[in-house]
Amino acid sequence: MSRAVAAVAGTAVAAGAAAAAWGVGIERTAFTVRRATVAVLAPGTADLKVLHLSDLHMAPWQRGKQRFVRELADLEPDLVVDTGDNLGHRVGLLGIKAALEPFRGVPGLYVWGSNDYWAPQPKNPFTYFGGPSRVPQEPERLDTESLGTYLDALGWTSLNNRTARLQVQGVTIDAFGTDDPHREYDDLAALGPGLRGLRSRRTRPALRLGVTHAPYRRILDAFVDRGADLLLAGHTHGGQVCVPGFGALVTNCDIPRAQVKGVSEWTHDDRTAALEVSAGLGTSIWAPVRFACRPEVTLLTLTARTAESPSGSVGGRAVRYP
Repeated sequence: MSRAVAAVAGTAVAAGAAAAAWGVGIERTAFTVRRATVAVLAPGTADLKVLHLSDLHMAPWQRGKQRFVRELADLEPDLVVDTGDNLGHRVGLLGIKAALEPFRGVPGLYVWGSNDYWAPQPKNPFTYFGGPSRVPQEPERLDTESLGTYLDALGWTSLNNRTARLQVQGVTIDAFGTDDPHREYDDLAALGPGLRGLRSRRTRPALRLGVTHAPYRRILDAFVDRGADLLLAGHTHGGQVCVPGFGALVTNCDIPRAQVKGVSEWTHDDRTAALEVSAGLGTSIWAPVRFACRPEVTLLTLTARTAESPSGSVGGRAVRYP
C-alpha cells in the first residue's frame, strides 16, 4: 500500500511540475488573436474592425510581448480600445512605447486599471479564492500622467469617467467609460452631463460603447441603463489559471465565471447589450503563469443589425437592443 501511495504522490508531483513548467515557460507567452463578429451597429452601417487590448502589464524587458503588439498594426484596425492595466513595472512605459508606436494616428480609446496607478506587489495567489483582491498597504505609485500623455499623443481619447463622440471611417460612435472600478475610482455620476450633451445632438450614433477596466456588475448594469450597445472590459485575465473542461476558478470581481472572457450578453432591467471581456496579454511579474488560458487580444468585427429587427447576433445567439 505504501508503495502505491508513493507512486500516486510521485505522479501527482510530476504532473504538477509539468503543468507549472507549461504555464510559466510556454503558455504565458503564447500570445494569440481571438476574433469575433458582433452585430451591434445601426442598420446600414459599414463594418468596423476594433482591436481590444487589455492587461498588458508591461515590463521593459518583455520584448516578445512588445513585438507581438507592434505586429498587430498589420491587422489594420479602424479603432483600438485599451481597457487598462498597461503597466507592470515602474519603467513599464518604455515597453508600452515600443509596443504601441505603430498605432500612432489610429483612433483609440482608453481607460485606467489599478496597475496604471500602482506597481504590482507580491501576494499569495490563494487569496483570490476569497474574492476580489484587496488593496496592498503601501503600494508604489506609477507614472500615470506620463502614460496618459503618451496615449494622448498617439491620438487616443481618455474615457476615464468621461464621454466622447468620435468618427471612425465615417461611423459615429458615442463612447463613455469609467476609471478603475476595482479601486473604486469610477464616478458614474460624472458621466451625466456628457451623456446629456451627446443625446442632444442631431446626429444619432451608429454605436453606443461602454468601456471599463474591471467588469463589476454595478458598472455593466449602469452602462446598459445608459443605452450602451457594446461593453468592453478586461481585468479578469480570463481566470489566468483555468481547469480544462471547467474553466476559470476565479474572476477577481463579481462577474459570473461563465463570462470571465469572450463575447456574451449582459441584461439588466429588460435591456441587453453585447459584452466582450478580454483575457488580456499579461500577468503580474509576481505571478508569471497562465494555464488553459492563453494571453490574448481580440479583433472584433462590428457589423450592422438587420433593418427588419432590432436583434443582432452575439456569439451565435439572438440579442435584443434598446
